Amino acid sequence: MSSSRRALGFSLIEVVVFIVVLGIGIAGVVTLYGQLTKASVDPLVRKQALAIASSLLEEIDLQPFTYCDPNDPAVYTATSPAGCSVPEGIGPQPGETRYADPRFDNVGDYAGFSMTGPNIRDMNGTLIPGLAGYSVSVSEVNLAAGELPAMLSTADGLRITVTVTAPTGVIVTLQGYRLRYAPNRP
Repeated sequence: MSSSRRALGFSLIEVVVFIVVLGIGIAGVVTLYGQLTKASVDPLVRKQALAIASSLLEEIDLQPFTYCDPNDPAVYTATSPAGCSVPEGIGPQPGETRYADPRFDNVGDYAGFSMTGPNIRDMNGTLIPGLAGYSVSVSEVNLAAGELPAMLSTADGLRITVTVTAPTGVIVTLQGYRLRYAPNRP
């Protein structure tokens, strides 16, 4: 009776090949996990930059946009800067700041405004923690001819651009428009 019996189990070569293939698979999964973990921070950084930009743009949009300083008696009646004792323009008036009296009180005061971390503050001057690597800048320009339909004068509108740069290099730019509301034309 000659019966050939085959040995049960795996050979050494099969075990080594299995370990190599398993090692390559695990290395690939670990590399992918590392990249996903690194990329998962990016949405948080982008959301934070967007929150900073949108809150500053809203703060600017809520300011008056008139020919005169809001404290000027002719603020609601002046039809040009010549009708004001304190005309407003693009750029802050001497002595005005965002944080202390006299404060920015008109849209144009924010032109050229910037903040860099760790000195990013809210409108009351309170430092906002955790924004050390961010920077913020504001630019304002008069509208170009034809930029908004039915504009009577390009001087009656501003394009406001708020740019936030995050520590990871993410850049968020928001633009808004502000139209002059005084004097009220019939």
